Amino acid sequence: MKHILKLHVNGEDFEIFTEMNKTLLEVLREDLGFTGTKRGCDLGACGACTVLIDGKPYLSCLTLAIAVQGKKIVTIEGLAREGKLHPLQKAFIEKGAIQCGFCTPGMILTAKAFLDEHPYPSEEETKRAISGNICRCTGYVKIVEAILSVNENQ
Repeated sequence: MKHILKLHVNGEDFEIFTEMNKTLLEVLREDLGFTGTKRGCDLGACGACTVLIDGKPYLSCLTLAIAVQGKKIVTIEGLAREGKLHPLQKAFIEKGAIQCGFCTPGMILTAKAFLDEHPYPSEEETKRAISGNICRCTGYVKIVEAILSVNENQ
């Protein structure tokens, strides 16, 4: 059964006609074209599909799209402003924290939510904050360095 779904994504309002049982991940990628949100495990174990909902990280593969109507959703595409990368995006590039890039969108969004609440975290706090995001390439050292560097320069 299809339903009109109203979503607020990256500062824009969208209305789509879609199945009520679709996950937010499916709607973002398939219906709205926000392919920066990655499909990983589809079990909520890898963090590749992380998006921000009202400023908090959520696994979009486990979230029904219909459940987030009226909330502010941010994908990796929504972080850059006026053609300028978000400081976390810049830090990931500058610190070499991106290898294959598959985990990067979810990792950056998780880190953004974390830094919004803990602007000057310790290394251990940072490691704990990203522990739900799996990276199979970097070994996390450069990722943690990138996250920690964001607010130390401000």
